[in-house]
Amino acid sequence: LLCATLSPSSAFVANPAHVVASHRPSVGTIATAASASPACAFPCLRPLRSTAADEADAADADDASGATASASASATADPLGLTPELRKMTDAFASIPDEKMRYKQLLFMAGQLPPVDAAVQVPANKVPGCLSTVYVDCTLTPSGGTAPPTVQFVGDSDGLLTKGLVALLIRGLSGCTPDQIEAVDPEFIHAAKISQSLTPGRNNGFLNMIAVMKAKAREIAAGVGGADGGSGAEEAVAAQDDESAAASDETIITTFEQRDGKPMYNEILSKLIAVLKPAAIRLVDNSDQHAGHAGSKGWEESGESHFALEIVSEAFGGLAAVKRHQLIYMLLGETMEKIHALQISAKTPEEA
Repeated sequence: LLCATLSPSSAFVANPAHVVASHRPSVGTIATAASASPACAFPCLRPLRSTAADEADAADADDASGATASASASATADPLGLTPELRKMTDAFASIPDEKMRYKQLLFMAGQLPPVDAAVQVPANKVPGCLSTVYVDCTLTPSGGTAPPTVQFVGDSDGLLTKGLVALLIRGLSGCTPDQIEAVDPEFIHAAKISQSLTPGRNNGFLNMIAVMKAKAREIAAGVGGADGGSGAEEAVAAQDDESAAASDETIITTFEQRDGKPMYNEILSKLIAVLKPAAIRLVDNSDQHAGHAGSKGWEESGESHFALEIVSEAFGGLAAVKRHQLIYMLLGETMEKIHALQISAKTPEEA
């Protein structure tokens, strides 16, 4: 069924022969930002485009369809109140059979999110109660005629997975009316199976993002937004703020001291810190104790083959030990192929 709606702009890329043979994607067919191919299995998860392009398309659509499109949308109300684009993405994510593929898709979408102007990154646009720093803002675009105006969102985050969630919401809510945005049920995150990749802290942050975006849409429609606005957005997440704000105040490691001549050591720490935002991380190079295990690329290049990792991160919440290890292996990617062994101790802050 997915093959019947293939599109050249999808973010997921599959080997054409594989798609025809099985109609099911595999982990090895995930696209990266540098390797996107015309053959794709998930047309509605295409890369994000610029807001200007979306606005131009929205204007063309309004000229062509006007009130007819609005009437059609009302006649086919979504059970979760989702916008057409959110429904497409929800169904596409739900159809992905593997949790790691959904996680990778969010990371890919994060990479496609256009950068925001520094004027957006102000306190009035900051989403409270998120483990990562998140900014969202919006503008109101007149639709012409009797059609209601639509909202266009922009946003960013310093956390890669959180940035993927921001990208999903921006794409799913932009170009919609404030009423359509207000109708969205946050429970769609479960229908899309994305919640399986989120810790309780990130799930709470996701709810805060939606609450802030709804509040901003209401404010700008009522003409009460502005540079010193944001009070409505703060009130919208007040009930959830205390727990998440406390979590975000935890010490998060963002840098480490790189070692000269130790590329494997530097790669491992760089990749894990960037995504997992650990509260604590320690990597020990035990390669000198295993000199007899020559043959790995890391050993040949720099004498690095065996490591012991201790890491504490909120990202491990709700995951079994094997899932935590799999997440680390996935994030390290090609680096794992260069070393002989990695001993892992992965804990949540509560377990540490």
